[in-house]
Amino acid sequence: MSQRTWPEVMEGQQLAPTEYPLTVTRLVMAAGANRDFNSIHHNAEYARASGATDMYANTFFLQGMWERCVRDFIGSAGIFRSMTGFTMNIFNTPGQTVVVEGRVLRKWLEEDKGLIEIEILSRIPSGVSVGPGRVVAELPLTVDGVP
Repeated sequence: MSQRTWPEVMEGQQLAPTEYPLTVTRLVMAAGANRDFNSIHHNAEYARASGATDMYANTFFLQGMWERCVRDFIGSAGIFRSMTGFTMNIFNTPGQTVVVEGRVLRKWLEEDKGLIEIEILSRIPSGVSVGPGRVVAELPLTVDGVP
């Protein structure tokens, strides 16, 4: 992963989309990995009985998708400052592919820190499933003294 610096970023710049094909196995593994043992995330019958169309991705998995998309853009030296507007609108269920998209809304300097605000959302074939939200991140002004 190459490190992006604040001077390189342009307002309106698109982040590379990330795709997540959802399978039953992937949802079960994600729920187990973050210890969310609520049956709605790994049992289709239970999820349907609760009003959902099928078992569905949990919050931590969906937030991780957002972080991956942003992290790929800001690099390992970038710092997450905040995430807002994380709203689940449509269930993310097996058989769907979730695509996370983002674009830089603005950039500014604050106390010698290079900050950017990113609009981000998750999309499935039927529409926006999560968001849109905002992520504020800090980028290095230089890498090894080179802007």
